[in-house]
Amino acid sequence: MEQPASGAEPAGAVGGGAAEALDRPLPDGVRHRVIALVSDAFGGLTVTELPVQLRQYARFAPNRRAKFAGNAMAAALESDPLFRQRIGERIGQSQPELAAALESGSPPAAADPVDVAAAAYVLRPPGWVKLVAAAGEEAQRADAERADEETRRELERLREELAVARAQTKSETDRLRAELEAARKETESLHRKLRSAQSDIKRGEAALRRTNAETEAFRADAAAQVSAAESETRRVKARLGEAESAVEASRRAAREGRSVEDMRLRLLLDTVLESAQGLRRELALPPAAARPADTVDAVEPGRMSPKDVAARALSETDPALLDQLLALPQAHLIVDGYNVTKTGYPTMPLEKQRLRLLGGLAMLAAQTGAEMTCVFDGAELAAPVLLAPPRGVRVLFSKAGVTADELIRQLVRAEPPGRPLVVVSTDREVADGVAKAGARPVASALLLKRLSRV
Repeated sequence: MEQPASGAEPAGAVGGGAAEALDRPLPDGVRHRVIALVSDAFGGLTVTELPVQLRQYARFAPNRRAKFAGNAMAAALESDPLFRQRIGERIGQSQPELAAALESGSPPAAADPVDVAAAAYVLRPPGWVKLVAAAGEEAQRADAERADEETRRELERLREELAVARAQTKSETDRLRAELEAARKETESLHRKLRSAQSDIKRGEAALRRTNAETEAFRADAAAQVSAAESETRRVKARLGEAESAVEASRRAAREGRSVEDMRLRLLLDTVLESAQGLRRELALPPAAARPADTVDAVEPGRMSPKDVAARALSETDPALLDQLLALPQAHLIVDGYNVTKTGYPTMPLEKQRLRLLGGLAMLAAQTGAEMTCVFDGAELAAPVLLAPPRGVRVLFSKAGVTADELIRQLVRAEPPGRPLVVVSTDREVADGVAKAGARPVASALLLKRLSRV
């Protein structure tokens, strides 16, 4: 079993507060300060020291890095203890007094609580959760005080504006009263004219109401007709769309059905032809040399007995058995990825487990020429995997709600009967299931032994 890479530590061993955990999200101020600390310390790390998802931001300026990679840095800081330890070392170099005070359990009283909480979140000294919670409460109190101060200033400003408005209102009221008196006299003369005009207006309003009623009735009738026409048009379009979708689905199903069946038949035909050619090469005998007496089972001088032949049978743990299976025509090797890596090197991070296994499979594919598919469980992924599959190896991750075991069974069922299939898994349920489907299960330890010889 291979030891973990130099510098790697198990999860939970980095930082003093591994047993502590936040019960609520980080306060916004602390989160922004944490991202700023990580962005500043980012430049002091080499590309190989960075998590894979952050290497693309290595050459960004700190401000631009914090803007575009903030969420990715926060996620890596939380999920990658080694990365968090390296950032903590950079903080210890840039702010040694603060780091030493946090490690001793006595943060400076005069320090900004947000700075203390951000450094404590990265360094994880004992009691760091309380420091982060205290910083959040302090930030809320500061925001409340600022809001109160702004409210008080706004109230003073409004009072001053109210006093000015009252003075302006008084002067404006006096002016309006003088104008009102003049207008009252003018209104009295206008009232007389208005009364004479009101009779004319009433007659015009009656005529207008009749015209409006007729217009509204016409519009309602027209709107009803338009609505009925639009409804009918939508029904026709919906039926047409359903018909077109049904036709297209039928055509696509027919094309895919023919394509899958043709592929399965062609692959099975290639398997049969190559098997026949292999048997012809292995069992080719001179036609004239065959005699009926040669078919009698007996032991001739100088030839191996049945006991000798039985003694040459390979053990289930012999790597040569895997070579024999992969030498079959059109052989397909399906590997339960995490089952193999957690059997051979379980202490390594998942990313390194995948890379090590795929590297060995690539060399095995180059040696044997067999088709190889490596299946990983997608439920264990915290984020999409940025992985370039090696030459000769197909890499698949199970979808949400589908286990890697079920994906392996789907791959076995997709193959035509008669094709040599080898499934590598120590899971007894997987082994029994694929064996019923016609595949040959082998243990993960057998593949690990074979890869150790690559």
